[in-house]
Amino acid sequence: MARRVAAVLLLLALGSLLGILLLCLGSGDMRGPPGFKYGIVLDAGSSHTAMFIYKWPANKENDTGVVSEHSMCDVEGPGISSYNINPPSAGQSLVHCLNQALRDVPTEKHVSTPLYLGATAGMRLLNITNHQASDAVLNAVSAMLKSYPFDFRGAKILSGEEEGVFGWVTANYLLENFIKRGWLGEWIRPKKKTLGAMDLGGASTQITFETTDTIEDPNNEVMLKLYGQAYKVYTHSFLCYGRDQVLRRLLSKLLQAFSAFFYTVDFIQTVMGRLVRLPSDLKDAAETICATSWSELLQKAPKMEKRLPDYCAISMFVYLLTTKGYSFNNHSFPNIAFQKKAGETSIGWALGYMLNLTNMISAEEPASHKSMLYNNWVTLILLFVVATLTALVTAVCLLRRSKSSAI
Repeated sequence: MARRVAAVLLLLALGSLLGILLLCLGSGDMRGPPGFKYGIVLDAGSSHTAMFIYKWPANKENDTGVVSEHSMCDVEGPGISSYNINPPSAGQSLVHCLNQALRDVPTEKHVSTPLYLGATAGMRLLNITNHQASDAVLNAVSAMLKSYPFDFRGAKILSGEEEGVFGWVTANYLLENFIKRGWLGEWIRPKKKTLGAMDLGGASTQITFETTDTIEDPNNEVMLKLYGQAYKVYTHSFLCYGRDQVLRRLLSKLLQAFSAFFYTVDFIQTVMGRLVRLPSDLKDAAETICATSWSELLQKAPKMEKRLPDYCAISMFVYLLTTKGYSFNNHSFPNIAFQKKAGETSIGWALGYMLNLTNMISAEEPASHKSMLYNNWVTLILLFVVATLTALVTAVCLLRRSKSSAI
């Protein structure tokens, strides 16, 4: 009799172990992986245009951390604002990358793939100086984009504040500072703060960060609600303080993007072999670059001949902008991360722009997937563990007692 009871208890223990395994495996669907959706954004900067193709699982449109950069393409030639005398050429310059998009996005997805073009400071300047030329360039690129089988959603000039905010959203979205999925599949809001974002483009520079302080100028204040959380963001754009515009002003008196910050510091660290940890490191490196002969620079970086003449001036400008303009010091400077990408995705305004326009960032926190609440999960695990241990201990005791009786 005791052996039968022990056998039943062992089966009960086995069932409890199976329950624990099932709880750990989760409750996801057993169907195959979902298809993907795609989105295309053309970043029409002042010095060049880049095309980014993004993709995300089709059944997770309002989730976070699932959008990835599928591919990208650098448009040959200068920025579209440079075609103000010959606007049709602005549209023609996009053909190579648009043809790549035809190959990179599955044919059956073309019609449902949103396509956007956002122009930044170069076109903002052209719009100020020659409004008719600006409209002609936008009309030319729009006509070219409409000729492709994608879901064209428009071409517009972004304000400096929009560019700054979308870049801030992109960076914090990719770093999962808004919301992330826990290891049990539930959505959690990280306890860490959002990061500020600085972008040094060709014609403008932007700084954007979350703040609780009073913002004096309402034009610099943006209120966002992302995943049920409100964010007050300060953003400011300095037109004509981008890399190329600064060099032009220097040249006019004497002589001639995230990206420019990254490429400048990357040049200092990889080509010049100097670490940049403090403002003094940046200043010393700039002075070293300016004191280095042209032949030495060319020997260090023969493939960078086109940009080499600029690094003396622009590295000093980055030093002055971060220390004198943005007031970074020895204490705060080490908090700056000069990055071009987060993971495999480029940091810039393009992803934040697409997320906003496709409503992929929801106003409220998204509902969780088929995963139970954490407290309930822990409780069930504990119950199964207690049941398993109780059954095993009781079975062992009964078997020992049975053996003792037999003797």
